[in-house]
Parts: sequence; C-alpha cells; structure tokens
Amino acid sequence: MKKLLIVSLGLIGFILLLSPWILILFGKNHLHDHDVPQQEQLVKGEPKYRVLVVFPHPDDEVTVAGTLMKLKEEGHEIQMVCLTRGEKGNSSGIADEVQLAKLRTDEMQKAAALIGADQLHMKNYPDSGLEEVGLDSLKAAVRELIEQIQPDVLISYDSKVGLYGHPDHRLTGQAVEEVFLENKGNEGFSPGEMYQVTLCKKQVKLALKLSSGFQKNYPEDPNLGLPEPDFSVQTREYFPRTLDVMQAHATQQAVLKDLMPFHDNVPTWIYSRIFDREYFREVK
Repeated sequence: MKKLLIVSLGLIGFILLLSPWILILFGKNHLHDHDVPQQEQLVKGEPKYRVLVVFPHPDDEVTVAGTLMKLKEEGHEIQMVCLTRGEKGNSSGIADEVQLAKLRTDEMQKAAALIGADQLHMKNYPDSGLEEVGLDSLKAAVRELIEQIQPDVLISYDSKVGLYGHPDHRLTGQAVEEVFLENKGNEGFSPGEMYQVTLCKKQVKLALKLSSGFQKNYPEDPNLGLPEPDFSVQTREYFPRTLDVMQAHATQQAVLKDLMPFHDNVPTWIYSRIFDREYFREVK
C-alpha cells in the first residue's frame, strides 16, 4: 500500500511538472503558423540603422515592443512617432479629452523610455479623425518626418486592415507605405526598407474568437484581411519588459487585454514562451 502511494504521488508530481510545458506546446500550436520563417533580427547586416516607427496612438507600439527593444540592444537607433494623443480612447472612463490626452502622452513617454527609444515625436492629429485629415495630408506629414529624421528603416501598420480594422491604423499604414513605394531609391530619400506589423492566420482566427476589437472591425471577407507575414522575429527574452510597456499605458488596460488575453492570469515564464515572436511583412 505504501509503495502504491509513493508511486501515485510520484505520478501526480510528474504530471504537475509536465503540465506547464503541455500548456506551452498547446498554446504555441494554436497561436503560430510554423511554416512562417523565423528570424533572429528584423534587419540583417552589420551597419547600425536608424529605425523610424510610425503609429497613430499611444499603446500601438506594444505590438512591436520586443522587436524594438532587440533592435536597440543591437545598437540601432530608434525614433518613434505617435500621430495622435489618444484622446478618444476612454476605455478607463475618463470623459475629459484634454485630461485623457495629457495622461496618454505621459504614458507614451514612459513606454518609449522603457523601450529605449532615442527620441519620441508626439504629434497632435485628431484621434479617430485621420480620415478627416485625409491621406494626402498624412503623406505630406510622413514625408516631412522622413526628411527631418533621415531613417534607414520604416515600421508601421499594414495598409489593408491596420491590424484589426481601426481607420486610423489603416490610414497610417497606407500613408507610410505609399510614401515609401513612391520614393524608394530616389536621391535624397533615405529609407531602404519598410516593415509592417501583421499576424499569422492562427492569431487572426484566435483574435476573432477572443478580441472584441477584432470582432467589431475585422473584415468578414478573408481576401480583405491582413497581409500574410514574411517572417517572425524571436522576442521571448523581451516579453517581461513588453509587459512593463503595457503597464505604462495605465488608462488602456482593458483594451490591451484584447491584444494579449489572460496575460495577467498566466505566469510570465509560461506566457512568454507562447507569445514568443512578432510577425512582419516586408514592403517591396
């Protein structure tokens, strides 16, 4: 009887020991398309690049925070642009847009510091109003930023969906993409590479089940969905710091739970092994 008890306890202990790794394997299998190539770095080669990241809202940078921190540690320069101050993002119940804009500007500055950005450029375009600003005006603003900063690499949203369907996201990605494609290779135009944050098919499928933002805004027609990724960048070791970046956006915690569901309920060492990469499409 004693021997049976010892064996039973040992078996239970073995199962408990294995269960986190089973969860990790299950999560990775349901979250990642394993036929998408993985890269250790976003940019290849020895030269140190100046990277310009253009997003419309404070907290959008969370989607590529691991990659940005990795680039910074590899010696590249990170310049970040936030086109709006996020005054419409009242998920925390703050109705005063002036107050919310100030809070979210402060949050964005904290997030940029955690990432290690060399400079943060905060603009004052209207949140959820980039359609009224117009594509031509946005493109002019992007060209001006590129002339001012002289980056080698551009990062933004895609031009088809804007990750999950927000018009500000899509228009920002479209403006950056069109400026890049119209001017690439021209004398005086410094960027030689552009990358767009995207998701793999399994992530989109899961997001449509769990994320209210995706359910509300993502196109029903699969042909109108996100561009397929060309590769992913391994970011597991930066995940704890990515959580710090998320926490910096104190007014947006309800929204960010849509981006990384259950991140506050699962141990970081497990979650980081599931959410261990960020996906990109290269614009050519």
